[in-house]
Amino acid sequence: MTNPVTVEITRGSHVESRHRGSVVAVDGDGRIVFSLGDVEAAVFPRSACKAMQALPLVESGAADAYGFGDKELALACASHSGEDEHVALAAAMLEKAGRDVDTLECGAHWSSSQKVLIHQARTMETPTALHNNCSGKHAGFVCACCHQDIDPKGYVGYDHPLQKAIRGTMESLTGAALGHDNCGTDGCSIPTYAVPLRGLAHGFARMATGVGLEPLRARASRRLFNACMAEPFFVAGTGKACTALMQVAPGRIFAKTGAEGVFCAAIPEQGIAIALKCDDGHSRASEAMVAAVLSRFFEKDSAIRAALQAMATVNMHNWNGIHVGDVRATAALMV
Repeated sequence: MTNPVTVEITRGSHVESRHRGSVVAVDGDGRIVFSLGDVEAAVFPRSACKAMQALPLVESGAADAYGFGDKELALACASHSGEDEHVALAAAMLEKAGRDVDTLECGAHWSSSQKVLIHQARTMETPTALHNNCSGKHAGFVCACCHQDIDPKGYVGYDHPLQKAIRGTMESLTGAALGHDNCGTDGCSIPTYAVPLRGLAHGFARMATGVGLEPLRARASRRLFNACMAEPFFVAGTGKACTALMQVAPGRIFAKTGAEGVFCAAIPEQGIAIALKCDDGHSRASEAMVAAVLSRFFEKDSAIRAALQAMATVNMHNWNGIHVGDVRATAALMV
């Protein structure tokens, strides 16, 4: 099946490039309320599923034991830009468990945000694992291990008790069987599993609604979603798409991107969750796609719909500030 064109890149009055993709929106029972393209194809969620991976942190009691609030839980679900606040909070989370940066197994990298990268280059010689965009998630992993008296050493490994727990959690939420056959290694070194796009969306819809979840998981899911929506800066950072999307409708939209053109989102008050994939993996397309799809579920004349639709069509300017074209979601997604 060839997925439809979901985003066009224009230059002048002509379409210069096209992105294809698939998207599905489902409710807590798994009923499809909107779909486009092949939604049964398996995709690697990458960082889009971090809220699922953070569930053991809450369900184990570690978050309460270490006194974590919304900021810490949001960072545990984050792909952050390595701003000073992100780095400091990740370090503070580790300190609560009696650990430090040396316990992290995510590796180190410079920020992907140009302004933050320039700041980092001016203030330090080299980044540490705390600057990794996944350091909050990994700090959460370490805290979950320490609270349960599990040795965190090797926590990124497929057979580590923590990864076994995460695998079981994701199987339960998505309905997909996860194992070596559909496992890859993520950028931060933990296992990542290819799951059907529809199952991924259903997993987030279950987290948003609590449908079919035991009370502990339903409460933990809602707590993580609420934390992310309350502290969107700690989910991503200044100027980042996830942060901007959640700021459009405070407390009403949950959004989380993943590498290679994956994006997941939820509107908890409506019991709807969305998962999408841009086939060529480009974030400029996945960001336009998720804004367009989210806009479908808000009232026609509302400020929220208008703001989301504006994010689904982004002006491009050259180095002289001249408007040269647009990144725009196609009519297949817009309403």
